Amino acid sequence: MNILVDINVFEDVFRQRRGWEASVAVLNCVRNGQARSWELRASTSLARLWQQQGKKTEAHKLLSDVYNWFTEGFDTKDLQEAKALLESRESGV
Repeated sequence: MNILVDINVFEDVFRQRRGWEASVAVLNCVRNGQARSWELRASTSLARLWQQQGKKTEAHKLLSDVYNWFTEGFDTKDLQEAKALLESRESGV
């Protein structure tokens, strides 16, 4: 699947839906397309929203499952943000 097509799909989904529905829709799109970096971004966004809504256990599970798949690239912004969000949950913040 061409990444340019994927980006257009994401933009269309976000225009049509709001909040967690958009995050879930994008997450499903990227999971089906095997796009791990996009899956990480979508999972981080949804986990952040869920944490704000008090769904901390669900947020941690979602994000840790995706984060733990990675074996390299830990100096990238996306993985650093995901790690910070996971650590904030673990420290009770």
